[in-house]
Amino acid sequence: MRSDFPVLPDGGASLPSPAGDLKEALLAVDPVRAGRILGDACAASSPVSCIEALVVPVLEEIGRDWEEGQVALSQVYMSGRICEEIVNTMLPPGSPGRISQPKMAIAVLEDHHTLGKRILLAVLRSGGYEVTDYGSGVTVDGLVERVIRDGIEILLISTLMLPAALRAKEAIARIKEALPETRVIVGGAPFRFDPHLWREAGADAVGHSASDTLATVRAMAGGL
Repeated sequence: MRSDFPVLPDGGASLPSPAGDLKEALLAVDPVRAGRILGDACAASSPVSCIEALVVPVLEEIGRDWEEGQVALSQVYMSGRICEEIVNTMLPPGSPGRISQPKMAIAVLEDHHTLGKRILLAVLRSGGYEVTDYGSGVTVDGLVERVIRDGIEILLISTLMLPAALRAKEAIARIKEALPETRVIVGGAPFRFDPHLWREAGADAVGHSASDTLATVRAMAGGL
């Protein structure tokens, strides 16, 4: 990941229990065991602090394992979905305990692929963040209008094809003209193929995986 924002330090080569136990349960796609581990670990702390200390580091490490070819993409996705469901029971959407600030949204610009967005959305929500999902196939005009209307402070834009990535530049310029403080993170195949494209598009950061995007969001949120 390349970003102008600091990245939180890695959690190390391995996670101590109960984090190691949670990771094992998630990779085995065992939601019952994962829920039991989280329930026991969080019994003596607040949901938010437990999520920050346990769920987020585990998901970040699973993301790094995928980048290194140690786990399958399906395991990353299912880990995020399982954690999202568990977190929803601990912190229901709309709960005062949720991290509702800064205001965040995610969209797939012009394209209609959704897997990457679904994985990232699950991971962000598992981290306790409220994120508005603008969906896929969003036009430049539609995206700009919604971001300005909603007062979004951190926007995540995903693209599949180069033309959409190039049009992200127009969207970002118009958004920043109206909301100069809005931070934009871009991601998708075009930005992986061209390591300089995110800067050319005017974005503040690029995310190549759900784990490094989560780290960037946490760093950005801390600076707002």
